[in-house]
Amino acid sequence: MRVYIIAQPVQRCSSTNMAETNVCEDLVKERKKCTFDVQELIHLIDGGAEETKERKEFENLVLSAPGYSTENEVPEEYLSHKERYENAIRRACILSEVVKEYAQRHNTMDSFRPTNKYRITSAVVKDISPFMLHNGMFLPTILNQSDPEQKAEWLPKAMSKEFLGTYAQTELGHGTFLRGLETTATYDPSTEEFILHSPKLTSYKWWPGGLAHTANHCIVVAQLYTNGQCYGVHPFFVQIRDIETHMPLPGIKVGEIGPKMGFQTANNGFLGFDHY
Repeated sequence: MRVYIIAQPVQRCSSTNMAETNVCEDLVKERKKCTFDVQELIHLIDGGAEETKERKEFENLVLSAPGYSTENEVPEEYLSHKERYENAIRRACILSEVVKEYAQRHNTMDSFRPTNKYRITSAVVKDISPFMLHNGMFLPTILNQSDPEQKAEWLPKAMSKEFLGTYAQTELGHGTFLRGLETTATYDPSTEEFILHSPKLTSYKWWPGGLAHTANHCIVVAQLYTNGQCYGVHPFFVQIRDIETHMPLPGIKVGEIGPKMGFQTANNGFLGFDHY
């Protein structure tokens, strides 16, 4: 297997009368005392009237999307860990289709900008999106750190989510101490490949969102070795699951770290390599 080195929340109000929505009465009273132009402040926060118009258009697309309605939906507190994840995936997929429609309307390939810019995911997925690291780290890494050839090959598939990615940096034994990361990527000149390996338990990638069940590719941060010499940490573009079956590829050990205090639907996972 080839491994490549890489050169405002939506307010869902059906009425303009704030008192008719589920808003604290004290808050409604205080808002009525407002002495400034609320619309002017909205434009200031959004970056201008045109930006506000664009944001509202995007929000309306999401709120009117088939399958989005939460009417008669079982509260998340009553769902199992598995059900929460499945519900989050369903909503994240709905948002992805809306983003695609939005990009087509505006004749642009920039389909992840409105997702990040308007923080719409936090309104669509009640906990957190399993696609969070795909949009927030995987795509930006391809955009900013890959060469033109790599970008041409990977970016369209990542934008369409044929490649669903995450960012695997943190390890069980090392968090922000990047120089201490233990995952190795050793260059084999005979095959012109990088061999990824987790030498011990503390070398396992631990905590990346979307890794447990969602991602089929990831950016892996590992120590680069060639000719017996270490050249420090580098990011590598790695396929971890079969595109058709979504099963882990040989040499890949991947799974979920289990329920947590929060971010239940982030789908945090672990990842180990056996001379992959």
